[in-house]
Amino acid sequence: MLLGDKIVWITGASRGIGRATAIEAAKNGARVVLSARSERGLSETATQVRALTATEPEIIALDVSDPRAIKEACKQLLARLKRLDVLVNNAGVLKEALIGMIADAQVEEIMRTNAYSVIHMTQCAARLMMRQNSGAIVNVTSMLARTGGEGTLAYAASKAAIIGATKSAARELAPHGIRVNAVAPGVIKTDLIAHLPEARLQEYQCAIKMGRLGEPHEVAHVIVFLASDLASYVTGQVVGVDGGMCI
Repeated sequence: MLLGDKIVWITGASRGIGRATAIEAAKNGARVVLSARSERGLSETATQVRALTATEPEIIALDVSDPRAIKEACKQLLARLKRLDVLVNNAGVLKEALIGMIADAQVEEIMRTNAYSVIHMTQCAARLMMRQNSGAIVNVTSMLARTGGEGTLAYAASKAAIIGATKSAARELAPHGIRVNAVAPGVIKTDLIAHLPEARLQEYQCAIKMGRLGEPHEVAHVIVFLASDLASYVTGQVVGVDGGMCI
């Protein structure tokens, strides 16, 4: 039980990698706190967690693009559970547009949801974890933060910002016993890529050295490892989970 008795807070937990992480964390003994905008999605995740792990998750509905909502969610978590051992910053949006077609509102939404939220959530988690002089934060970035991609200028920029935030937070929080790492998923079978045409998915698959798309639970396994004591001497790292696409 890699996360036995740990409180693990996961954003973007209503689907995809966030849902898979909630399930894997609970399977490994964690008490999971689920956050996302979609209350329906959170309810579905909670149902799966209960069915597969016989544990009862906490639910805190949250729009991470709103700093005031994050502060309120932190107060709720502290009042309910008194502590926080692991934060998984997974919430994010992917909206594609060619450079000449990117709207200001789109850039603002992507940055507030993907990048600014990581800063605000890390501030919240650090305050709670410093009380106990221990903790782990795992941020979900993307292979696009390293490679870029056509039509993903704003998205790739937001995910690259997460890498910088991860390394800076790791430096600052290490003396307090808090580790900060990131995972960089490649092409994973989630709702974020559901809109892509089959021809494009085939193109991606051909570029992946392992010859297939990734599954959400494969990213979740790495997140659980980084959150656990097995990674007790690992901080400031970005772990690619892309099937060799970036080799």
